[in-house]
Amino acid sequence: MRLQNRLFVSWQSPTGLDCILIGPETRCFCTHRYKQHKTDFEVIPQQRPILLPCRVTGCACRAYFYVPLNGAQPIRCRCKHFADQHSVVPGFGCNACTKCSGFHSCFTCGCGQPAYTHDTVVETMQERLAQGKPVGQDIPYAAMGGLTGFSSLIDGYMRLDASGIGTPSAEFLNSPVMAMDHPFLKAFQETLTNVGSSQICSSRRPGEDDMAFFERRFQERIKMEKAAKKKGKAPLPPTKKLP
Repeated sequence: MRLQNRLFVSWQSPTGLDCILIGPETRCFCTHRYKQHKTDFEVIPQQRPILLPCRVTGCACRAYFYVPLNGAQPIRCRCKHFADQHSVVPGFGCNACTKCSGFHSCFTCGCGQPAYTHDTVVETMQERLAQGKPVGQDIPYAAMGGLTGFSSLIDGYMRLDASGIGTPSAEFLNSPVMAMDHPFLKAFQETLTNVGSSQICSSRRPGEDDMAFFERRFQERIKMEKAAKKKGKAPLPPTKKLP
């Protein structure tokens, strides 16, 4: 059932960027994890948005709703109270004060947009494919949400696939190292400039998987470092025997 009816859950910005891809341990506004919500359907509902109610006994949460964290703690509402101090019933009124009309946070996401402009989106595989976003491989595991690989664990503004900011352009990758770039790039600027395509081939060969590609790059780097060491070492002068 999960292979055909898997649901992909993400926290999207107004531009459609998947800022957070929801996984089984990602918490909802109700403080329960995604895997504690209804995630399996024999027949996918036709209504949109698709509601994923919480299955924990006594929880009034009617649909999974992601709320970001500020470090390790929940973000605050404009009423100065934390998210977990609000009701989980739609409207999300504050339980600690009477002036709050509903949870509304000015917390800013890494994409530069405030949290209140984001939406928790539940999509089918066909809907994601229509947008050109990755769906990964068919897996039988429960509550995988939007996770399709290791890159799904980082925020969207750093993710270099179709669900994030995308692959950098060739112009960006080939641009010269500037004064404002990372110190690592500045420290190895000369090395990176002098390394030719004959020493390290950065292109992937046809039919080469990720592990084989990175292993080949590692072996090429080892060979380059050994060659540099041999070139930098001058031969020791011959020792003369005392009469």
